[in-house]
Amino acid sequence: MKELKLKKCSVCGAIIKIVENKKNSNFICCQKEMEDIIPNSVDASFERHIPEVHIEDGEMYIRVNHVMEENHFIEWIMIKTEDKIIEFLFKPGEKCELHLPYTGRAIIYSYCNLHSLWKKEVE
Repeated sequence: MKELKLKKCSVCGAIIKIVENKKNSNFICCQKEMEDIIPNSVDASFERHIPEVHIEDGEMYIRVNHVMEENHFIEWIMIKTEDKIIEFLFKPGEKCELHLPYTGRAIIYSYCNLHSLWKKEVE
């Protein structure tokens, strides 16, 4: 399964998803080339960033055990399967948890406003 490609503007913070880029084009924002966001997969910090996934009876439970404070929180969780990308947005104060049908192999991404992109692969 292909990784999700994300780019971020170093000036305004805008993030774009690259669904397909056959020409390996550069993406420009605020008159600068956007930078690749490379997901982390080892969580050595006190705050937890990597999504925890539990599968039971055809259901998938996703949780990120992270603070959800005004200035430090998980902004979104994105689930990428072979044929879909599903995104869930979160706000400070909300629980960072999801419950949905398990559809098979996926990559689960979480994005922290301070510590960037994290991932967990699910078989």
